[in-house]
Amino acid sequence: MLEFFATIIGGGFAALFDYLSAHVLTCLIPAFFIAGAINTMLPKEIITRNLGVKSSLFKAYPLSVAAGLLLAVCSCTILPLFAGIRKKGAGLGPALTFLYTAPATNILAIAFTGSVLGWDFAAARIALSVTFAIAIGMIITYIFRKDDEKEAREKPKPACAPEKISDGKTQSLSNIALFLLTLLGILFVGTWQMPIEWRASGLAALIIIVYIEQRAWFSREQVSGWMSETWVFAKTIIPLLIAGIFAAGVISAALPDRFLESYLGQNTVQANLIAVLFGVFMYFPTLVEVPMAKTFLALGMAKGPLLAYMLADPVISLPSILVIRKYIGDKKTAVYVGLIIIFCTLAGLIYGYFAG
Repeated sequence: MLEFFATIIGGGFAALFDYLSAHVLTCLIPAFFIAGAINTMLPKEIITRNLGVKSSLFKAYPLSVAAGLLLAVCSCTILPLFAGIRKKGAGLGPALTFLYTAPATNILAIAFTGSVLGWDFAAARIALSVTFAIAIGMIITYIFRKDDEKEAREKPKPACAPEKISDGKTQSLSNIALFLLTLLGILFVGTWQMPIEWRASGLAALIIIVYIEQRAWFSREQVSGWMSETWVFAKTIIPLLIAGIFAAGVISAALPDRFLESYLGQNTVQANLIAVLFGVFMYFPTLVEVPMAKTFLALGMAKGPLLAYMLADPVISLPSILVIRKYIGDKKTAVYVGLIIIFCTLAGLIYGYFAG
């Protein structure tokens, strides 16, 4: 018994060490700074006009999907960005669509899936992920439309004119856009697979550019507010992530041997549901789910449950659930997770039937 507890506790610490060493510096920290900049420097009207409660469905959801496609981030790194646009006025549905799309269907993940598991599998993954992202966002919007409208009414309306800054600098949307793109560039370079010397050089250059831009375009008050908002996101999210990643590592270490072969070798409702639940509560960094899926396939996992796992694992995890509920509440989080489980289980069954 002591050996078992030592094993699962060791699994929790191993998962935590792997995440902190591989993702905090180059992934999570840039995401916090981006979220802080969105909340401090981007005019609220930009978010509310394009992603707000009253935005056109034909504008808000395609924009949410397109933004997600460009970000090669995991279910935890996307959380500060989700929190940032949500706090700034994005509607619940478009914000959740963005939250779902970025880890599941980003360009890098799909390319990697196609090269490792085949392009038929990659095509099914991207088509179903985009469909699920939009469907889940719209369903939750419909269910909680009164809550969303109430929140929108209670938030202060943004000023339409550019804000004059106390040191004489004038707010410029083009400057804000370039500044956010530079911050996004840091996130891209930090998460892209490239030689370490290229990554270090790219990050150093982009950090210098960020420093020059913030000195030239923004006031001391704005920069101070940016740092303050970044710290608020970090101190809110990081403790929840640490607890969730540790718990996921414990659960993973506790799984019995030959689990996949015994329970996931057939395309049944039970097998697909188990695969989805495993993907929902476990945490693997972005792209790691692809080689993991190849390993699972070699160990006897059926193709239907494999796709069900691939659809669930990147988009949500125990750490992300703990954070999401902080920003949208228990009921909405429960519905969001429940819809993911239902959609992914059905998708695995259907794909497994045709794939054989």
